[in-house]
Amino acid sequence: MRAYTASLSPGRRAWLRFRQHRLGFGSLLIFLTLFVLSLGAELVSNDKPLLVRYNGQWLSPILSNPPETAFGGDFQTPTDYLDPFIQQQFQQPGNWALYPVNPYHHSTLNYFAKEPNPAAPSSDNWLGTDDRGRDVVARLLYGFRVSVLFALALTLTGTVLGVLTGALQGFFGGKTDLAFQRFIEIWSAMPELYLLIIFSAVFDPSVSLLLILLSLFGWMGLSDYVRAEFLRNRQLDYVRAARALGLSNGAIIWRHVLPNSLTPVVTFLPFRMSAAILALTSLDFLGLGVPPGTPSLGELLAQGKNNIDAWWISLSTFAVLVVTLLLLTFMGDALRDALDPRRTDGEGA
Repeated sequence: MRAYTASLSPGRRAWLRFRQHRLGFGSLLIFLTLFVLSLGAELVSNDKPLLVRYNGQWLSPILSNPPETAFGGDFQTPTDYLDPFIQQQFQQPGNWALYPVNPYHHSTLNYFAKEPNPAAPSSDNWLGTDDRGRDVVARLLYGFRVSVLFALALTLTGTVLGVLTGALQGFFGGKTDLAFQRFIEIWSAMPELYLLIIFSAVFDPSVSLLLILLSLFGWMGLSDYVRAEFLRNRQLDYVRAARALGLSNGAIIWRHVLPNSLTPVVTFLPFRMSAAILALTSLDFLGLGVPPGTPSLGELLAQGKNNIDAWWISLSTFAVLVVTLLLLTFMGDALRDALDPRRTDGEGA
C-alpha cells in the first residue's frame, strides 16, 4: 500500500488521506447532500404544484402560474393553491395536482390555517409556523441556501484578497512588506460593526452590500498565513533556480511559490465558511443583515427570542446552525490531517 501511495502525486495522496478520514469525508457527503437539496428548494418546498392536469390540460404552475380563473375561480389574480376551493377542483374526476414534499414557499402566508400564529408543529407544518404564519421548514431550507451561498461568496472573495496581499508581502518583502503591514494594522483597527451600522442606515440593506463590507475586513487573517509561507518558500533552492533561468517574478509566483503555499489556504476554507455563516446569522439577528423578507437563520433566531412560547422556532434553527457548523468543522479537521506532511499514509480517523 505504501509503495502504491508513494507513486502518487501529493494532491492524490492528500485526497486518499481525506477519504480515509471517515468523519470528515462523511461530513462532506452530508453537507453536499444538504446543499444540493437546498439548491433545488423550489422543487422540494413550494406552494405551487409541480404538475397539474385540469380539464384535459397539462400545466406546470411552478414555471408559469396561471390566474385563478384557469381553475374555475372568479378573479384574474395569482392562484392560491392552499385555497380549499382550488384543492377541491383538483380532486374532481380527471383532475389532479402533484405538490412538492412540503407545500409551502418561504414567503407563503396560509390564510386558511386552523391554528393562530405562531402555530406549533403539526401534520400540516412539520416544524410549526413563525409569527407571520410562514412555514418554518421552508424558511430553514431557503435560509440554509442563502447562508451557504453567502459563505461561499465571502470565502472566495476573502481568499482571493488574502492570497494576493499575502503573496505580495511575502515574495517581495522589504518596503513592500512593511507598507502592507502598517496598512493592515491601521485597517484592522477600524470598527467593523460601527461601519456596518452606518452603512445600513445610509443604504438600503442588500446581500451584495453586506458581502462587500465583510470582504473588506475578511482577508486579513488569511493574508498573514500566506505571507509566512511565501517568506519561507522564496528562500528555497527551486525559487533560486527559477530566478537563474530568467523567469519573471509573476511566473515564479504563479508556477512555483503559490502551489507550494496553498496548504493553509485549503485547510482554513471550511473554518472561514463557518465564520461567514456565523457572521451573517449574527447580523441578521441584530437586523443588520439581509433585506426584510429574505429567509434567514438569524431572523428566525430573532423571532424565537421575541416569541419565547414558540420554542420550535429557536430550537429547530439552532439545530440547523449547530449541525452545519459541526459538518464544516469536521471537514476542516479532515483537511488539516490530509495536508499534514507528518501524517503517514493509511492512518484513518
